[in-house]
Amino acid sequence: MEEGRGTDKGEMKHQQENTVDWRGRPSNPKKHGGMSAAAFVLGLQAFEIMGIAAVGNNLITYLINEMHFSLSKSANIVTNFVGTIFLLALLGGYLSDSHLGCFWTIILFGFVELSGFIVLSVQAHLPQLKPAKCNMLTDGDMCEEAKGFKALIFFVALYLVALGSGCVKPNMIAHGADQFNLQTNPSHSKKLSTYFNAAYFAFSMGELIALTVLVWIQTHAGMDVGFGVSAAAMAMGLIVVVSGTLYYRNKPPQGSIFTPIAQVFVAAMLKRKQINPELMINGDQNRAESGNVVQTQRFRFLDKACIKVEDGSNTKESPWRLCSVTQVEQVKILISVIPIFACTIVFNTVLAQLQTFSVQQGSAMDTQLTKSFHIPPASLQSIPYIILIFLVPLYDKFFVPFARKITGHESGISPLQRIGSGLFLSTFSMIAAALMEKKRRDSALGSGEIISIFWITPQFLIFGLSEMLTAVGLIEFFYKQSLQGMQAFLMAMTYCSYSFGFYLSSVLVSLVNKITSSSSKGGWLSDNDLNKDRLDLFYWLLAVISFLNFLNYLFWARWHSHSSAPPTIQNEADGMGLNHYILTKHSKDVVDENIP
Repeated sequence: MEEGRGTDKGEMKHQQENTVDWRGRPSNPKKHGGMSAAAFVLGLQAFEIMGIAAVGNNLITYLINEMHFSLSKSANIVTNFVGTIFLLALLGGYLSDSHLGCFWTIILFGFVELSGFIVLSVQAHLPQLKPAKCNMLTDGDMCEEAKGFKALIFFVALYLVALGSGCVKPNMIAHGADQFNLQTNPSHSKKLSTYFNAAYFAFSMGELIALTVLVWIQTHAGMDVGFGVSAAAMAMGLIVVVSGTLYYRNKPPQGSIFTPIAQVFVAAMLKRKQINPELMINGDQNRAESGNVVQTQRFRFLDKACIKVEDGSNTKESPWRLCSVTQVEQVKILISVIPIFACTIVFNTVLAQLQTFSVQQGSAMDTQLTKSFHIPPASLQSIPYIILIFLVPLYDKFFVPFARKITGHESGISPLQRIGSGLFLSTFSMIAAALMEKKRRDSALGSGEIISIFWITPQFLIFGLSEMLTAVGLIEFFYKQSLQGMQAFLMAMTYCSYSFGFYLSSVLVSLVNKITSSSSKGGWLSDNDLNKDRLDLFYWLLAVISFLNFLNYLFWARWHSHSSAPPTIQNEADGMGLNHYILTKHSKDVVDENIP
């Protein structure tokens, strides 16, 4: 039978295992891939996050003190910058899966990111590219905001970093995961789970160094030196990933990833008046199987794209009118993960607060640790990562094997369970933040006491645990979906959740200010002075939204679990030739001839 994409069982298996070395020759399992090859990618991930985190987490301080933007405008610039990084991840995923492959996408856009760091360092170093020095706390109204050419240079550099980092991020995760062959080596499934935990460990190490050493350098040696160190870190990451070139197994690009998806929707629409036949496989009318994909009951209207109408002629139907069962089921999978993806957006809105307003909270607290040492406010975010560099290995070495014995799942608990646990904890992060901010504000306005910066620890610690569960769970959940040739794009979707979360944060800040403002009084977040703002009320609002989002997630996770294909997949239908439904057309009547 004629295939919509020309994909039968043999061809599909070939595509799944079609990996090559750096010269384009078939990869050798004894020489290429495995954890040793993935380790080079983990090195890049640690250095890349080190560079970008040092910029992003202390950027609000630079915007206020050096560029002289207001607090709310600076917060929006940071969230828009971070949001753009993660939105551009979709571009990186598309280019990788369709045209360049993971490795070359990493190299190309890694140098784009490096160039952005260098320009930022030059801009921060030269006085003629910045406004005149001014103290925003004491002379805020008199300070000149960066405009014109000065602002242009800054934003060009900033968004070069965003473009490079956005396109690199999903491909780092996907390229590392591609080193494990799940089709021919079942033991790699457990190793893949370990890799995802190791990737978060590398992320935590990079964040920790960025939020301690690099932020300290920015605070004491200047932002120009700090940006320069970020450039050096990115350069080291590129050297590390290039060093592993001889050991990688690379998945070649598959051509446009959107064309097969569009074909399914077009074919289903053109055949919308056809009747969906019920397939009988071993007495089960709910699903038929083709290749490694189980035909499910969800989104049955798309099954019409598989109907092959025979009118007596030998004319082959166009791929835009006839698709394979595998092709249709992959589109169904893509649609079904969207609700899970959407539920993590609010989670990342909470993350945005820890990189903006919580840093400003720390600036309004007693940062003195000893007589001569003060904790930089931006380093507050290192608190969860100090814990996590110990917790992540313990989680992988002890909790996962223990939970695996109980659940039988190779990851200990399923990715959906892990995501849900993280979303639940994020609510308590905002509750802790709200309680702490009320205590800080009451102390400052009541007795004039400035409380210790260590009071802010709980909100960062709780969210760190939450992020470890949610972020890794989401990445594992997306990567393990049966969408061949779209792994980098799926990784990009997980980062896109960050983007929408940070954009939602900007909208919430503006919306809350507008709703809570009056003719005689500004909104909750309208002033540059946190003692006049009501950041505690804003945190309570986010706590309520987070909990409602968790309840919404429970609904969709349950729906996905019930509508998804079972984990054990057989290939009987493929062997019986069930790649299309066949309808024989007689005049104007269409008779269902469900041929096994």
